[in-house]
Amino acid sequence: MAMPQNDCVHCSYKHILLPLAYSIVFVLGLLLNGAMLWLCCCHTKEWTCTTIYLVNLAVADLLYIFSLPLLIINYAMQDIWLFGELLCKMVRFLFYNNLYGSILLLTCISVHRFLGICYPIRSLAYKTRKLAVIGTAVSWILVFIQVLPSLIYAHTGFINNRTVCYDLTSPDNFSNYYLYGMVLTVSGFLCPFLIILICYCLMIRSLIQTTGKTNLTSSAARAKSIRTILLVCGLFAVCLAPFHVTRAIYLYVRVHQKDDCRLLQGATLFYKIWRPLVGLNSCFSPLFLKTPICLFKLSPSWKQPGVTTS
Repeated sequence: MAMPQNDCVHCSYKHILLPLAYSIVFVLGLLLNGAMLWLCCCHTKEWTCTTIYLVNLAVADLLYIFSLPLLIINYAMQDIWLFGELLCKMVRFLFYNNLYGSILLLTCISVHRFLGICYPIRSLAYKTRKLAVIGTAVSWILVFIQVLPSLIYAHTGFINNRTVCYDLTSPDNFSNYYLYGMVLTVSGFLCPFLIILICYCLMIRSLIQTTGKTNLTSSAARAKSIRTILLVCGLFAVCLAPFHVTRAIYLYVRVHQKDDCRLLQGATLFYKIWRPLVGLNSCFSPLFLKTPICLFKLSPSWKQPGVTTS
């Protein structure tokens, strides 16, 4: 049965914006994550806890990136989906799997660094590769449980006699999806973000308190930690937070204010703009968090006597 498209919503701009944005994410993400994975897997002799987390981040990014050509073709062809029901579900699932997997792994890295800076001696027993593997496994299990309903909600349908792959779910199912979308925002984004924010606030306080009491090597490590804190916060501010805010507004308007054409057009516009931009976290995270660490590990001059990496 053909579903009529809401007359208030005109999304012709996405046929130019989305193919272009996804193409940029695909090229940059493939190069950066591929290079990082190659460096860490082929040239890193000893994997640390951080390396384990970051390699898992790269794998999550690459799984999402490999699905982008389907979306690029879909939007370039004016929203005509050619790849069947199963691939429609997998594309939507991989997007959310990467998104919330990245957030949880960033949370693991933040807690790991928080313990190393604020409790450097007492945390040694907890900063082991075995616990890092357990942490990544638990993260993936939680993410799978969180995003599993997306396989049910995402499916193909017909609009104006054309086969489409719904972004979130079909228009007649938005009321049911609304509750799931809000729960996913709280559990997948807001709670991890609060944990990261608390860790980084405590880390900054600890780093400020130790200023002037450390040697040159420790000062360099402190500066590196502060840069990492700012970069992760920037990643949330630029990519992750705007997407979740605009998606929450979009869902609310679609369910509760759908008769207000101007409001619905604005909410749709901002959501459609930020949806591809959130994929930039697949490019920024290896650029700022992963590749530099692997390069440091390749450089014999980076390690100082008595200094260990984690």
